[in-house]
Amino acid sequence: MMQQFYPSVAHAFRFELNKDMHFSAAHYIPAEQAGQCARMHGHTYTLNITIGGNELNATGFLIDFKELKNLIHRRYDHTVLNDHAEFTETFPTTEQLAEQIFLMTQKMLDGTDNQPRCLQVIVRETPTSYVVYRPSKEESL
Repeated sequence: MMQQFYPSVAHAFRFELNKDMHFSAAHYIPAEQAGQCARMHGHTYTLNITIGGNELNATGFLIDFKELKNLIHRRYDHTVLNDHAEFTETFPTTEQLAEQIFLMTQKMLDGTDNQPRCLQVIVRETPTSYVVYRPSKEESL
């Protein structure tokens, strides 16, 4: 995998973890304004998640990298995003996907003893297009 450089997020945490991963999924945006994206098509998404925290867990991790991969890759890889419950009320745009990945990641982190925070999620849909999702101040508490 080629090393990617992404926008960084300012924070005061002692530790910052970044995890890159890929997954392949199809989607469509059922709206006239979506143009060609209204038809089913697929992407090999590239994802970066930034996690911050001050305390490590008993193993010495902020969070185990494989837990992040398992959470996201197992859910979305080789699926149709439109078929997922989190997209029944909205279209599975890259923006919405980034937000949903943040929400499920933070929910997992909330269940840990050391309480790290998801600081940003970057979803690259194509080699030239990506979305950065950062939680609002209320979400990051």
